Amino acid sequence: MVTAIIVSYRVRELLLATLRSLYANTEVPLQVVVVDNASDDGSVEAVHEEFPLVNLIPQRENLGFGRGNNIGLHEAVGRFVLLLNPDVEIGPGCVDALTDFLLVHPEAGAVGPRLARPSGKLDLAARRGFPTPSTSFYRFTGLSRVFAHSRRFNGYNMGHQSVDKVHEIDAGTAACLLVRRTAIDQVGFFDPDFFMYGEDLDLCYRLKAGGWKTYYLPAAHAIHVKGASSRQATARSLYAFHSAMWTFHHKHYASNLPAFANGLIWASIWGRWAALRVRAGITEDPRVSR
Repeated sequence: MVTAIIVSYRVRELLLATLRSLYANTEVPLQVVVVDNASDDGSVEAVHEEFPLVNLIPQRENLGFGRGNNIGLHEAVGRFVLLLNPDVEIGPGCVDALTDFLLVHPEAGAVGPRLARPSGKLDLAARRGFPTPSTSFYRFTGLSRVFAHSRRFNGYNMGHQSVDKVHEIDAGTAACLLVRRTAIDQVGFFDPDFFMYGEDLDLCYRLKAGGWKTYYLPAAHAIHVKGASSRQATARSLYAFHSAMWTFHHKHYASNLPAFANGLIWASIWGRWAALRVRAGITEDPRVSR
């Protein structure tokens, strides 16, 4: 059985579309858990009415993405856990293909699909390298875009790997990622220090450290609208994104660097936040990352 955990916040119509696609396009036995982070748009009532079998867990406040998923995990009974955003539409056979992959690859702790934007363009978060200080530098300076197919300069978005072939990745995205429950039980689930953003990178980092592999499976397809909840609170999303960047760095890399280097990285992260905050105020562009 697969347990799908969806953490939702004020995206009723998108959530309903996600649930419809999940049930319509999946043949493996499903348990669906929806954790609603205090939505005030009728999400809870709509899910109750259309999907009475969904295990719906409404919250009194917005606990964030990671903590919401942790609540959902307590209800999970599946051998595999599908992390799923409420703005993702599952393609035909997507979950079945991901499940089959984990069944025949015992070394795999997680596998993600070819996740596309509505335009058909690949969502780059579907296959990522870890944001080391060097890869982050190349990305923020634009070198990753100039040398898009370079392993060194665009390692974060894995530009050296074909999007049409199965390959190992450092991290997928919790927008749509199937994780083995035994792997979760070994390394732990989401770190509550991340409110929103970064939780999936941290989980995949711990999976790799624990001896598990994460894969990208292009034969499985899903569509990601992306950013539906974050667009409702741009300032908070910008802060959460950059806070997650620092939290990830401090947790996994800071101890191996001198204080000066860590200070420079801290200043770069929050300098970027300040610049994007000004841009968002002028352009009303909600994107925290490209």
